[in-house]
Amino acid sequence: MAHIRLINVEKAFGEVKVIKPLNLEIEDGEFVVFVGPSGCGKSTLLRLIAGLEDASGGTIEIDGEDSTGKPPAQRGLAMVFQSYALYPHMTVRKNIAFPLRMAKLPRAEQERRIESAASALNLTEYLDRRPGQLSGGQRQRVAIGRAIVREPAAFLFDEPLSNLDAALRVGMRIEITELHKRLDTTMIYVTHDQVEAMTMADKIVVLRDGEIEQVGSPLELYKNPNNLFVAQFMGSPKMNILDGTMANQLGAHTVGIRPEHINISTEAGLWQGTVGIAEHLGSDTFLRVHMDNVPEPLTVRADGSVEIQSQSTIYLTPDAQRVHRFNEKGFRFL
Repeated sequence: MAHIRLINVEKAFGEVKVIKPLNLEIEDGEFVVFVGPSGCGKSTLLRLIAGLEDASGGTIEIDGEDSTGKPPAQRGLAMVFQSYALYPHMTVRKNIAFPLRMAKLPRAEQERRIESAASALNLTEYLDRRPGQLSGGQRQRVAIGRAIVREPAAFLFDEPLSNLDAALRVGMRIEITELHKRLDTTMIYVTHDQVEAMTMADKIVVLRDGEIEQVGSPLELYKNPNNLFVAQFMGSPKMNILDGTMANQLGAHTVGIRPEHINISTEAGLWQGTVGIAEHLGSDTFLRVHMDNVPEPLTVRADGSVEIQSQSTIYLTPDAQRVHRFNEKGFRFL
């Protein structure tokens, strides 16, 4: 396992600072997810840790040693990329073994590591196949296996599931989470998908424009976002944001209310609205409610058995204990 510490780390390309000086600590065995919109610097930050990019300033410590100037091969880390980057003419066994052959490990040790990784990833029966004979999820597992056999101090994942379809993404998400528990190794995972972040992470690092907006557990960020950006980015469907008169009624410049924290009535409530679209998903129903003088419809989560239909008039009352209040600068206050 690896303990990784970033101290005033920054990265600039010419005059453009893509990573502004930041500090971050990743504990031994943690599953840490970097999340944020495209262009926020999350992949660049991962590459700085890996040594694939040179830092413009600051210090990167791995297990207490300054690794800022070390090449990737000397950092004890293994990276899994978005593309599988498998050799199509090689079998699964040879693809997994490739870094071991480059390191000139004894044949017996190579076989031990290959068999161990294949077993952990349910690839044993596919070892003699070539990548073209595998599904996308199986090929991604081979790429992970190639990282596992190096027995690194930490794994770095750069959006490894983005090339998979929705069903495979869910399956691989579970497999990587279970793999982390089995290996008990530090993992850093980059994604733009906040659902992946919420379901996989011990700790989430939310990035925007090369800066850290907030660090915390998934539930900490969901329940106590520091600002409007984090509040809207974390959660699916996203938080409803209201300002003006409706926010003033609740004692703030701007308020945020999650869809599940709004009570519905067909008789009376704080606000009146008209249902636009009712999405019946079985266990849940999501209502898109239009209200006068509110530019965007509110998303309201209801029980799946609710029989409210499109064009119905309903009344909404936010749960006062669950309302998030923000000042004019977008920062949350109690």
